[in-house]
Amino acid sequence: MARFRRRTCIILLLFILFICSIMMALKTLRPDRAGFGDPFGLGLLPELQQRTELLESKRSSLNRVQGETVTQISNMHAAVVNTMKASMPPANKLEGELSSPNYNFHIFYYSWFGNPQFDGKYIHWNHPLLPHWDPKIANNYPKGRHNPPEDIAANFYPELGSYSSKDTSVIEAHMKQMLSASIALSWYPPGMADENGEPTDDLVPIILDYASKYNLKVTFHIEPYKDRDDRSMYHNVKYIIDKYGAHPAFYRHKTSTGRSLPMFYVYDSYVTIPEIWANLLTVSGSQTIRNTPYDALFIALLVEERHKHDIHRSGFDGMYTYFATNGFSYGSSHHNWASLKAFCDSNNLMFIPSVGPGYIDTSIRPWNNHNTRNRVNGKYYETAFNAALLVRPEIISITSFNEWHEGTQIEKAVPKKTGQIVYLDYKPHKPNVYLELTQKWSEKYRKEKEQWLM
Repeated sequence: MARFRRRTCIILLLFILFICSIMMALKTLRPDRAGFGDPFGLGLLPELQQRTELLESKRSSLNRVQGETVTQISNMHAAVVNTMKASMPPANKLEGELSSPNYNFHIFYYSWFGNPQFDGKYIHWNHPLLPHWDPKIANNYPKGRHNPPEDIAANFYPELGSYSSKDTSVIEAHMKQMLSASIALSWYPPGMADENGEPTDDLVPIILDYASKYNLKVTFHIEPYKDRDDRSMYHNVKYIIDKYGAHPAFYRHKTSTGRSLPMFYVYDSYVTIPEIWANLLTVSGSQTIRNTPYDALFIALLVEERHKHDIHRSGFDGMYTYFATNGFSYGSSHHNWASLKAFCDSNNLMFIPSVGPGYIDTSIRPWNNHNTRNRVNGKYYETAFNAALLVRPEIISITSFNEWHEGTQIEKAVPKKTGQIVYLDYKPHKPNVYLELTQKWSEKYRKEKEQWLM
């Protein structure tokens, strides 16, 4: 009887071990449930680690049971891990996919910064404090200029320091950071600049070359230079297209009619009366650029609601809103974008909303606290993107890559404290958080646009 019980127990134990081995082997062959859904492609790595730990646990338990089964399961474990490794994209391919430019994202870029090493002096980093137009208010605020490199004309501090826009290592670093979007380059005609800067047209070929290296495209954001009118605009557009139009990085936009045309943003376009613009931008205008080799898409700045009618009368092809302060102007107020898009659709115009990560310019306008918009750790930026996508625009513009004076930059910024100055930063996030958010929304825009077209 005792011998019978022992034999029964051995048979039962072997049967249980056999069933356990079969079940464990089947589990290791179970198909992967996890998707590659994370916008930045990081979700796969924790899943891979969990599966590896599970297999290691199973192998340890089987070691305690039977050596031969361990060998079989180990071989299966190695095969599964190798299969998973083979299914993962190579690191360089993944990086290339994530950094694919979105030519329907246009980011405003400024090349007006200088320092003693490259320019013999500081430019723009030493921007003066601008007085309020009311002398009574102006008297309550400090005057003077900033004193770089410790004291710069910005509320944030760039990771690259008080750099020069002529430094080719800076230009290349910027191109790498802007891999998600096309570039809308701030531009003045040769020999001209803003009142605090120096001429920068000689930098355009270098910027185009580095943009081309990273497969980026460059369009032009024409600033309100002195005596800008229909005649000078014609000559300057001709200059840009003749000199830079053949460059592989020169931006052209494919229209609904199949034409590929250059695009020009025109800052402060409302300063010039519609009749002057109509001379340039309507087919019957005395200085018309239409149906010539220099025809292009011209995008006007909309600030007030009435500007939309002026833009239409002027012959512009569309409008953009530029300002990153939600509520500052009619155009920059997110809740007005739907009506502006409807107006543009009914008048065959492009509506290009401008999104920004926040706004603060008290480093140069210390009296302008009421227009500050907190970044809320990236939420403000994402809210603006969401508002833009709701109106289904053909293009979205971003204010800005590096307008440090107004605190709209998405360029990398770092914590810094010098003397009595404590600069703002992107904590608790890393310096590249707004670049990552731009990439995230670039991919989201691509996917949603595919659905719109369907």
